[in-house]
Amino acid sequence: MQFYLLQHLDNGINVIQLETAAGAAMKDFDGAIGINVPRSRFLPVKKTSDLLLVMSNLYNMKNGSLIMSPERAFPSTPLVKLGDLHFLKVRDFLSRFDSIPDMLELDHLTVSGDVTFGRGVSLKGTVIIIANHGDRIDIPNGACLENKIVSGNLRILSH
Repeated sequence: MQFYLLQHLDNGINVIQLETAAGAAMKDFDGAIGINVPRSRFLPVKKTSDLLLVMSNLYNMKNGSLIMSPERAFPSTPLVKLGDLHFLKVRDFLSRFDSIPDMLELDHLTVSGDVTFGRGVSLKGTVIIIANHGDRIDIPNGACLENKIVSGNLRILSH
């Protein structure tokens, strides 16, 4: 089965994206068989929230595969929700992190609004950061947020 998607790039160029389901192509190969790949081997990156997870210290590269860090106390992946307005595009997402936070002890992260992260930030438990419309929150270098809700406007400037 083939799908054609018309995409509009930021620079105004229109492109046609062709997608083919690999399973549908199996009929074209004699003797082809399918195998079931466990979810633990499949780390899709469809949104910047997925990208944050795979860029974090939750995963290590081993023999060309990403595996959950043995330093994580439990094997589940944290739930991460990043706001669409400021974190939708990869370049905007990357501009909001001086470095990717330590997430080994994170259970849930929600970030919405104009939020930036300094270097060496650590996120633990459930962390919710919401910058109201027109406000900005800058998480300072070295901050440790554990089971915290941060909202409003917070800017810490270095001298």
